[in-house]
Amino acid sequence: MNLETIQHQIFEIRGVKVMRDSDLAKLYRVETKRLKEAVRRNRNRFPIDFMFELTQEELEFLRSQNASSSWGGSRYKPYVFTEQGIAMLSGVLNSETAINVNISIMRAFVCMRQFALSHAELTRKLEYLEVLVDQKFTDVYKALEYLIDKNVKDINQSKRKRIGFKPDN
Repeated sequence: MNLETIQHQIFEIRGVKVMRDSDLAKLYRVETKRLKEAVRRNRNRFPIDFMFELTQEELEFLRSQNASSSWGGSRYKPYVFTEQGIAMLSGVLNSETAINVNISIMRAFVCMRQFALSHAELTRKLEYLEVLVDQKFTDVYKALEYLIDKNVKDINQSKRKRIGFKPDN
């Protein structure tokens, strides 16, 4: 299973990474209706932090992210599953396909998490370099200001009217 394909089906809603029931059903090669039935039969395995139903606003947001006007006209709002909920699905669906798909999905979540961690590390290093470079530029600007001020003072000094003994030329 292609990890990149799975990663494109993972969205962030309510601050957590989730996958839609219809996308999971396609991956598991079952109808969305059957996937939802299996979940309803085992509702106690899917607390709110494992699975939740999208609000109308969240649904519109996902539609806009996918640049599509509809998902086939479903009468029901989709469920979305967190990483833990997806792991629970493999036990509920209990098929060889579900197990293999879950392994691929878990790998996709791990890749995304590793990318996010490396991105955070890179951001931290860039911020450090920015502070370092800003300090060096501050030092350079101070040196340039000193040289400019010194040059202006020298020019002003040479242009002033001299008093005192003036030698005849």
